[in-house]
Amino acid sequence: MNVLAHGIGAQHDLPLSPFYAFAGAFTALFVSFLALGLLWSTSRFRGDRAGRPVPSALQRLADARATRVAARALGLVAALYVTLQLLLGPDDPDRNPGPGAVYVLLWVGLVPASLLLGPVWRLLNPLRTVHLLVCRALGRDPAAGRPLPVRLGLWPAAAGLLAFTWLELVAPDPASATALLLFLALYTAVHLAGAARHGAGWFDRADAFEVYSGLLARLSPLGRRPADRRLVLRSPFNGLDATPQLPGLVATVCVMLGSTAYDGFSDSPSWITTVQTSPVGRTTAATLGLLGAVALVAALYALCAGAVRLISGQLRHPLTAFAHSLVPIALGYLIAHYFTLFVTEGPRTVMVALGTDNPVPPEPLLGPGGVATLQVAAIVLGHVLGVVAAHDRSVRLFPPGRAVAGQLPLLVLMITYTIGGLSLLIA
Repeated sequence: MNVLAHGIGAQHDLPLSPFYAFAGAFTALFVSFLALGLLWSTSRFRGDRAGRPVPSALQRLADARATRVAARALGLVAALYVTLQLLLGPDDPDRNPGPGAVYVLLWVGLVPASLLLGPVWRLLNPLRTVHLLVCRALGRDPAAGRPLPVRLGLWPAAAGLLAFTWLELVAPDPASATALLLFLALYTAVHLAGAARHGAGWFDRADAFEVYSGLLARLSPLGRRPADRRLVLRSPFNGLDATPQLPGLVATVCVMLGSTAYDGFSDSPSWITTVQTSPVGRTTAATLGLLGAVALVAALYALCAGAVRLISGQLRHPLTAFAHSLVPIALGYLIAHYFTLFVTEGPRTVMVALGTDNPVPPEPLLGPGGVATLQVAAIVLGHVLGVVAAHDRSVRLFPPGRAVAGQLPLLVLMITYTIGGLSLLIA
């Protein structure tokens, strides 16, 4: 198994008509934009105030101490198992479940888990559990520590995501036990040191996987109201609308988008040739490519935000004001890119962990045509959801006469991202 063969196969062989793919995408974006402009004149999303409480029995189960202890134990045992497999198991990803557990079950598996259950990594996070156990042994309050600087925001999480995607996409041998153990050791040391200094709140802002899971969970129908801590069923748009406008939010989402885009582009024959023949070396060239992809995504969004500010004439922080609209776009890219990887290599990793020797991955649930349709639909739907989220925020922030005009740069941005995403699939 090559855990870096990310499931979408050879994009250029997908049975997909470029004309119909682009025409359908543009039609969906323009129709949604025009319909929203005509029919949606006031903000309808209420963020964390929205939602219908779940049944009391479900609330008690979710909040029960036994549930939380079981989740923490599961995360800690799984982390210990993967570490032992990487330390003592064969240094062969076909026979060692460790690489698949990290790159497939964790990185990709957090997507459906967070969409269905909310920010699950907060409970499963083994580093948070270790910090909790150490604090209890020392008689210390886990929340105690120096306050995190406000300007720090999510920047540590953005850096952590970039480091992980570099390991996955650029490192010379990302599936080797040595590379993974080194990364996990450094990651563990940094975050336990941060938690020791700042308390458990460090993980909320700095842990890359907690922030990653939390952003995706914004689109979950299951949420929790901060006012009374009640679990509620809600429109995913309300969860998305409640995304905190923190420093580093834009950087985090741009890393998610840019790294996924680079992953798709890095499979193209022209890029493979460029990297292999680069005078600066393969790793340096690939690193520049990854950074360039993230920078391009961020630069396009920054230009869009600047145009929104010029049109609105009053919006002081357009970068963070509309950053939440990028989350469904990132989700669409993740689904399009990693779906087949998860449904084939995920079960295979579990079978290897259970002791099956050289198991055969299950047949894909969808044929090539179904995969192509799913990928295009995921990208287009992600952008349409982004348009809806941006429109509702726009009519809330802008005067009525400028609400639609203020969204035109965002529409252009969505179209640009759509062209890029679809081009990675069918160009």
